[in-house]
Amino acid sequence: MSDDGRGITPGASEPTRGLPPEQLPTVSGPLTGTSDASASPGPDGGVAPPPRQNVVIKEMLRSNWVTTILAIVVAMVVGGILMALTDEDVRAASVYFFARPGDTFVAVWNSVYGGYEALFRGAIYNPRAPDFLTQIRPLTNTLGFAAPLIAAGLGVALAFRVGLFNIGGRGQILIACAVAALVTFNLDLPMFIHLPLTLAAGIAGGAIWGGIVGVLKARTGAHEVILTIMLNYVAFYLVAWMVRTPGILQRPAGDQPISAPTPETAQFPALIGDRFPLLDWGFVIVIGATVFVWWLVERSSLGFRLRAVGENPHAARAAGISVQRMYIYAMLFAGGLAGLAGMNQIQGSVTTGFDGYIDAGIGFDAITVALLGRSRAWGVFAAGLLFGALKAGSFTMQASQGIPVDIVLVVQSLIVLFIAAPPLIRTIFFLPKTDAEKAAKARAKVAKKAVAA
Repeated sequence: MSDDGRGITPGASEPTRGLPPEQLPTVSGPLTGTSDASASPGPDGGVAPPPRQNVVIKEMLRSNWVTTILAIVVAMVVGGILMALTDEDVRAASVYFFARPGDTFVAVWNSVYGGYEALFRGAIYNPRAPDFLTQIRPLTNTLGFAAPLIAAGLGVALAFRVGLFNIGGRGQILIACAVAALVTFNLDLPMFIHLPLTLAAGIAGGAIWGGIVGVLKARTGAHEVILTIMLNYVAFYLVAWMVRTPGILQRPAGDQPISAPTPETAQFPALIGDRFPLLDWGFVIVIGATVFVWWLVERSSLGFRLRAVGENPHAARAAGISVQRMYIYAMLFAGGLAGLAGMNQIQGSVTTGFDGYIDAGIGFDAITVALLGRSRAWGVFAAGLLFGALKAGSFTMQASQGIPVDIVLVVQSLIVLFIAAPPLIRTIFFLPKTDAEKAAKARAKVAKKAVAA
């Protein structure tokens, strides 16, 4: 057949009909499995790269911050389900669910909304209060509860960055309080000397107790987890003996196992007034500690060596870094930060005297805060604020809604659970996999094929 002068064979419906396959244009679209962007040629004749905005969005969805936020959302959803399951009105309405399902849904909504609204009122802002200062008092309570959590969390996070699992925050807090009380509680000094001296003594006490772990780890190779667990027990029973022994830490003219109250000249002054007793200058010091840890780890030469040891101690040793010395430095800093948490307790929150339970679980909660903050200084700061809010709001939840405080503890545990399993969060929300996950999947495929062969 002849063509009509336009390159189209008569009777053909398309100009490409009759051409060999290699001369046909590339077909793309959703049904072919290839996108237009990937099929279109680039300026050098190759495949064009994906649009810049797609790359940015993909990297954002892969980031740790997105995973952390979604983990908190999932934990809150599960916490809401638990609130509904434990609510008496929900259980009562569910009995006749098939007759009047709307009652059950209303009861579930009231339970979940009431619980988290009470959490907000107790942790951030209380619109029901009569005046503005009372309305913002929950926020100051959150900051006050967060201060020791942030300080101790920074110590755990710093140790994590060096490859050490410091779970000895409790013992370091206890020894810090004991040292501060032994050294400074009996002194009669003006505030501008007494307060910083007490603070320094407590930080030094915590640093020494943490440094013991660092020295034993460096010199003997003993595992820091075993060391910190055992030293927690040593610190607890040592402080318990001190506070029930007259002449050491027991309150004068008393027979109760409790120390003397913190002298007024050694207490942190209120930050914005006596109406907000939980927020004192200790929170400002914790902000300073956060800035210091960020600078130390991310910007200083010592921080570079600490991070190098945490990434690969063998390579760090080959590069001339003293791994043993870095272990000692890390535990000294970690213990000192835990000591700062202890000082926030006895110089701020609990000034009437302390015993072996002065840590109030902060030493172990700090591990959760460090994990949630991805062992980064400002991440730990944000995680501490979140856990401070949960703690402050839990009291209002229990008082106004009858929700057990244990529900808040469950939410905290779920947050850590989901934070520790990023692939699970990515699977739930269909987020793109990281390069490491893709590489691991490819290796698993190769291994599977090798086994099958």
